[in-house]
Amino acid sequence: MEKREAQDPEYVRGAFARICKRYSLANHVLSMGTDILWRRKVGRLVAEHKPGRILDVATGTGDLALELQRSCPDAEVTGADFCEEMLELARDRGLKKSLVADGLELPFADNSFDAVTVAFGLRNMSDWKKGLQEMSRVVRPSGLVLVLDFSLPEGPLRRPYAFYLNRILPRVAGLLTGQRDAYDYLAGSVERFPSGGEMLDLLGEAGLHEQAWKPLTQGIASIYTGKGPEGQS
Repeated sequence: MEKREAQDPEYVRGAFARICKRYSLANHVLSMGTDILWRRKVGRLVAEHKPGRILDVATGTGDLALELQRSCPDAEVTGADFCEEMLELARDRGLKKSLVADGLELPFADNSFDAVTVAFGLRNMSDWKKGLQEMSRVVRPSGLVLVLDFSLPEGPLRRPYAFYLNRILPRVAGLLTGQRDAYDYLAGSVERFPSGGEMLDLLGEAGLHEQAWKPLTQGIASIYTGKGPEGQS
């Protein structure tokens, strides 16, 4: 697999702390509300597995964790993030259980959760494979691991989307948040992040099996799933 540039965790932490108060609003505006539909789809997919315990890694301001609370009302949903400022907003919005934790060093025992999710957060970790390995470690055997993130569409949409990503998105987000540099970073991180078959390979390398990939909105985002290692004890 092609070597990709890693993220700087201290820059990422600081960037999200600066934009946290308008992060969810900016996401909804920049995606024209489509990100809400993506999370609802994830909620339905997770609910099909009838999990008892769910961990949402890099939960941020809690958008996906809150959706999981709604779609899986009988499950215990825990949101983890390494940015306390983001978690404070998640709690204010109704997230019932949360803790400050680095996705590369999750403070949970092996096989602790029935489902582990991450939405738009794996891309911001300094080691994508290690992040997936941690998710694989804490999910129960054959439990669900799900990644929702941006991807690059193929075909005629690719060039106009790249223009939007690099030229339009940072300007609009800069106006909404006052932090254009954080969204210049976002655009670059999407282009560096593995997608499609490359992401499926990463899931396999992390020990997950039954890997699957579902493009969303003509490939602008994707859902990737895998099952926890059956041989865990």
